[in-house]
Amino acid sequence: MSMVKVKRALMLNLFKQSGLRFIWLSVVVFIIDQVTKHWIVANLEPYQAIQYTSFFNLTHVYNYGAAFSFLSDAGGWQRWLFTGIAIAVCGLVTWWLKETTRQQVLLPVAFCLIIGGALGNVFDRLLHGFVIDFLVLYYEDWYWPAFNVADSAICLGAMLLVVDMFKNKGNENE
Repeated sequence: MSMVKVKRALMLNLFKQSGLRFIWLSVVVFIIDQVTKHWIVANLEPYQAIQYTSFFNLTHVYNYGAAFSFLSDAGGWQRWLFTGIAIAVCGLVTWWLKETTRQQVLLPVAFCLIIGGALGNVFDRLLHGFVIDFLVLYYEDWYWPAFNVADSAICLGAMLLVVDMFKNKGNENE
């Protein structure tokens, strides 16, 4: 067998036998995130809100910072800091994803949600200099900071990591 075929077989085996088999989920999260952001930009003016329920609306806003607009007024350098951190985290999580086994499902799914969400927000930062947020939850005068599909995927991935940690707590030595 030629060296190219051997390398191809090893790569295919790596994708079949590790968490990389779920990387498609990262792509789906990224696409849904970008499509929804594009729809918001095309259909709502900046800061325009459309109320859907007594606790939820769509509001077209820009986040120049990180979670909860952390460092949003820092002058621009934070764009590169948050982009660098997100890329580094994606690299690390991808490495962990590659190290998961065929038997693991929850952990690689969590990793892929995090990767897809992080890349969705990185793409925004690189393209626009900010992240487009639009989902707003509120109760009377209390508002949760606006977020997007990427943020939701990251949070869901983090929750699944916690669930996996508790689920596999007694399996450290296996």
